[in-house]
Amino acid sequence: MASKSDAGLPRGAAPIVSSAHLVSPRSAEMSEFEFGLIVAGNAFHRWVVHCMSAAGLKDLMPLDVLVLHHVTHRARDKRLSDICFIMNVEDTHLINYSLKKLQGLGLVASSKSGKEVTYSATEDGRGYVQRYREIRESCLIDALKADDALNKDIGELARLLRVLSGIYDQAARAAASL
Repeated sequence: MASKSDAGLPRGAAPIVSSAHLVSPRSAEMSEFEFGLIVAGNAFHRWVVHCMSAAGLKDLMPLDVLVLHHVTHRARDKRLSDICFIMNVEDTHLINYSLKKLQGLGLVASSKSGKEVTYSATEDGRGYVQRYREIRESCLIDALKADDALNKDIGELARLLRVLSGIYDQAARAAASL
């Protein structure tokens, strides 16, 4: 077994990080994770934009695509606050801007019940989402060539990301109180 350095890495192995000045001797792995998250997050954003562009909707920002997917989710009307909560977006103005943009494109409709405004995907919006799904299957899922073991690993990774998002949220609250 290879011996470990104080940073938890095999001797001589440098962590792959974006900010070496932040590497903690107690968890160099966290800095590696953060770099992986940055790279994966940017790749994911690029993917959703290009996939939606291939589906016929050009010039959308990543958040616009994700909001359209969420508004389409389970064919239920969504409130702005619910969309923000589920997507873990604190700034409601960002989601509201995307909703207005999607409404202007005829992809999302709003309705009012009393004081409450809800949003739903239009038939056009659902059509683009369906085309996105077909392209996703063809370009991403087919390329993944996932077997049961890989799918299990992906599921575990998704669980770990949810756990870490909670830790980051808690740390953000702690930092805000300083």
